[in-house]
Amino acid sequence: MIIIADGGSTKTNWCIVDSTGKKTLFNTEGYNPYFSDTDYIIASMKKNMPADLPSSEIKEVYYYGAGVHNEEKAAIVSDALKVIFKNAEIKIGHDLLAAARALLDDKRGFAAILGTGTNTCIYDGEDIEFNIDSLAYILGDEGSGCYIGKKLLGDYIRGYMPENVRQTFWETFKLTPDDILNTVYTQPLPNRFCASFSKFVYDITVDIEYSRGIVKSSFNDFFKNLVSHYPNYKEFEFNCIGSVAYNFRNVLEEVALEYDMKMGKIIRSPIDDLVKYHMKHSKVI
Repeated sequence: MIIIADGGSTKTNWCIVDSTGKKTLFNTEGYNPYFSDTDYIIASMKKNMPADLPSSEIKEVYYYGAGVHNEEKAAIVSDALKVIFKNAEIKIGHDLLAAARALLDDKRGFAAILGTGTNTCIYDGEDIEFNIDSLAYILGDEGSGCYIGKKLLGDYIRGYMPENVRQTFWETFKLTPDDILNTVYTQPLPNRFCASFSKFVYDITVDIEYSRGIVKSSFNDFFKNLVSHYPNYKEFEFNCIGSVAYNFRNVLEEVALEYDMKMGKIIRSPIDDLVKYHMKHSKVI
């Protein structure tokens, strides 16, 4: 029995696969080791895992997560998983590798994530061949839900937002500029807070031109500052995972074509394709 996890900054999708190929899915919150320590992850998993989860029968754990950039950060997650799955071999990978394997399987190509955060790479069919750092939500993450949310919040606070949108924003959230600034600068997980407003951008119907402009500007920054800096990027199809890519795929395709890049596979979550990948490669099922 194995378990595969795709962990973003907001949510983690889990799938257990037994020896017959039966799959059991469940979700927990996201565990980015830049924001969550080992004790927090253990407590959260114990609270959110299914009560009948046969954790002692799990032999392999493949965990892919946001923020797992080095051995120190990987250890934060790995140490928690060792407590939960005592009899399993724990393998930790970056969520970008999960995206690449889900999108491309064993083929070389370009893969990206556009969700709460952003990431991009060239994948060689087995591992990450080349990656330009997204710089996370403070310095970068162009095109992400957080980036879109920051643009929206900035317009609201500075008074640039069209009045009809501003009225809808107030009626929806009842947040003053001071409320927003306090949450962003003094409360935990500001990236999740900012990213949560990308849904409002998606749902806006009072001014489609305004909301579309925010999204297109964000995707233009994504291609300008990240995608177009990959050598020979135009030779690859644009493959991407994440709720932002999926929800705004029409605008994403428009921007990709403006950069002479053909669209490839766009999916909301990698978990199904990632499970297929590991079922093909696992030695215990």
